[in-house]
Amino acid sequence: MHLELRHLRSLRAIHEQGGLARAAEVLNLTQSALSHQIKALEEQTGVQLFLRKTKPLRLSAAGMRLLRTAEQVLPLIDAAEAEFRAVELGRAGRLHVAMECHHCFDWLLPVMDSFRRAWPEVDLDIRSSLSLKALPALVRGQVDVVISSDPEEMPEVTFLPLFDYAPTIVVPADHPMVAKGYAEPQDLAGETLITYPMERARLDVFSQFLDPAGVEPAHLRQVEQTAVALMLVASGRGVAVMPDWVLRAHAANPELKLLPLTRRGMVRRMYAAIRTEDMAQPFMSYFLRLARTEPVRLMRGAG
Repeated sequence: MHLELRHLRSLRAIHEQGGLARAAEVLNLTQSALSHQIKALEEQTGVQLFLRKTKPLRLSAAGMRLLRTAEQVLPLIDAAEAEFRAVELGRAGRLHVAMECHHCFDWLLPVMDSFRRAWPEVDLDIRSSLSLKALPALVRGQVDVVISSDPEEMPEVTFLPLFDYAPTIVVPADHPMVAKGYAEPQDLAGETLITYPMERARLDVFSQFLDPAGVEPAHLRQVEQTAVALMLVASGRGVAVMPDWVLRAHAANPELKLLPLTRRGMVRRMYAAIRTEDMAQPFMSYFLRLARTEPVRLMRGAG
């Protein structure tokens, strides 16, 4: 038996409308075309699906069994078609974000929260576990956006600028470096450097500051949470380098002092890497707009 979705839809329409004429109108068919369709289906199944001498037209026992199948299958098909239409129109999709910066949670979570309210049909996730292999995961289609400060030349991947930030060193308020007013690489040679648990090459303090100068800190200490790192700094247990947007909320803490890296300061840029083919997605454009504005709001000290 060759059963098609149109057969199930026709059977359901006739049952709901109580006759061929009204069902044909609902299905945008002629009554003759609908009658031939049902006749062909009965010939395939070898059973009578309707009790034709009843008014309104009623399903036979075999027809009722087929109707139950239609009532199970058609809602699933209708839902799938609605999802496909939503994807085609740009209302639905997937936005899985991976980060190459531990501290990006501070602004990315508010961005994702705002995004979900505007695009409820888009599946969201933050894949921090992929932080060390985020760009290969993007190419393989495992994630859809990578937040990174290290753009690379990659085929079919576009790096879009989000915002600039200043890596800033935070030291105890009574630290000798405070009188100098800024930090040079050699100043960290005798320090315990507190960092996030990330690959060394992904930390600005190494890639942009210490490694080019050939300087190693006396000790390294990895800490997961920003609040814990700042508590250790305030206790005189070390110094830390973080983006200015992370430290802005702690600038008034009398136990801490924020200083630029080098006399002139250092500026870095954050990017969103996406597959080039996804740039036209409406929800992707919306996410990028949020990702450009939320960090600026934090830098300005907005609540």
